[in-house]
Order: sequence, then structure tokens, then C-alpha cells
Amino acid sequence: MTHRYVYGVMNDDPVEFETDAVGGADRVYTVSHRRLNAVVSDIDTTDPEETDEDAQRHDDVLREIMERDGGRTIVPMQFGMAFENDRALKNVLRGARPAFRRAINDIEGREELGLKIVREEDAEVDTDAIEEAVADELESIAAQSVPNDLFSDRLVLNRSYLVNRDERERFDQAVADLEDEYDDLMFRYTGPFAPYSFVDVRIGAQQ
Repeated sequence: MTHRYVYGVMNDDPVEFETDAVGGADRVYTVSHRRLNAVVSDIDTTDPEETDEDAQRHDDVLREIMERDGGRTIVPMQFGMAFENDRALKNVLRGARPAFRRAINDIEGREELGLKIVREEDAEVDTDAIEEAVADELESIAAQSVPNDLFSDRLVLNRSYLVNRDERERFDQAVADLEDEYDDLMFRYTGPFAPYSFVDVRIGAQQ
């Protein structure tokens, strides 16, 4: 297992811990270039297959990082970023350093939360009014938000929110208030997640 599988990048102190990692690895650690630390584990391929189990392990490692030391900030990588060796990974960190620094600044101290609002099968709802009510309650608390696909005709709203950790309780309460107000709709409130929806750092092809 000589290659490096990357979960995300941070400018915090290095980490090392034992866990069930992607590809059967049992240890997560960091590869550093200047102040950037890539969170990695060893893997025997540079083209890992995305199984449900490994996708969950990827997310679990990110969540473990986010919960450490009162909350760490990490720029998450999509599943499947693996590099031939430390040198190849450090070259990528060097080239993408400005982009990572911008992304870290954008998400510092923040986490992603998701909200889906679902109507009953044949229910008639005023989608515009619901979207406006949700925006009135949540947009002033969130740092940013982005729409997600309405992959079902029963979905009234599907958004991701970037929320400061110290605003989390207030945001939770605002969602609860909306759920009480629209008790004929189903609210699916999820998270916290690593802020995938709010970073867009391209780190090139695996090498």
C-alpha cells in the first residue's frame, strides 16, 4: 500500500490516528507542504473503486477531523483522489496552494447543513411562498447557501447551507420553527457535513 489516498486539505496542525480508512487501511495521517496538510491514508491503487463502504469511510474520516479540538476546518476532496507517492501529492499542494488558502478562508469555522422539504404525493403547495419563507428564516443566519437538484417532483426545496459553528443552535431552531409552521410537509434536515458544496478546488489528475 504505497500510494496516498487524500480525504482533504487543511492548514491546521498535523494529525495521526487509527481508524477504518478507505481501501482497507487502518491509519490516517498528514503529508505536509509548507503550512498545508493533506489528510491521507495508504492505498494500493491510484484508481480506487467507490463502494458504499469506502464512501462512508471517506465521510467518517472528514467528520472525525471536523470534530477534533473543538472543530477543525478541512477542504474536502471528492472520493477517489489518490496519488502515486508523497512527491506527486506535494507537487499538487504546491501548485494549488493559493486556491486551497482561499477555500480554507471561505469555510473557516463553518459546516455544511442540508434541508429537503417534501410534499405528500398529491398535495398542492405554493412552492414560491415556501421558498420565500425559508429564505426569510435561514438566509440571514447562513453564511452562504446553494440550491441542489430537485430530483423528485415531490421535492419542494433542496438546499445546502454553510453555517458558522457558533450559529448552529440558532439555525437548528429556525429550521424547527419552519417545520412547526408547515406541519403538512416533511422536513429532512441533515448534517453537519464537510462543506463539499462550497469549495471548488481542482487538484488535477492523479499522478
